[in-house]
Amino acid sequence: MSTNNSDYTLGERVCKARDAAGLSTAQLARRLGIKTATLQSWESDRSEPRSNKLVLLAGVLNVSPTWLLVGRGTPPFSEEPAAADLDSMRVALDRVQRQAQALADEIAVLQERLNG
Repeated sequence: MSTNNSDYTLGERVCKARDAAGLSTAQLARRLGIKTATLQSWESDRSEPRSNKLVLLAGVLNVSPTWLLVGRGTPPFSEEPAAADLDSMRVALDRVQRQAQALADEIAVLQERLNG
């Protein structure tokens, strides 16, 4: 059962996006020009960033400010592939299977010619 991104708090989304970006709290705080304690208070929902820092935070984490605030939009991680992703994977798999079959047919013809 997957959790909806809007079920998370702003702090939880900040933490998840930071993890997805592979940044420590100290690294992200340094990039934002804030104290680590400030970022920790955002992540623990003791305070929230001002709008200018929220936009900067979203940019550094490669997410939209709307996703950080309310969980709408594309998250930096995916617990389950989206339907569109599944469709594109199915198309790619079908293409690769056809290519594999064509190669197998070509190998069979070449083997026949060598052995024939």
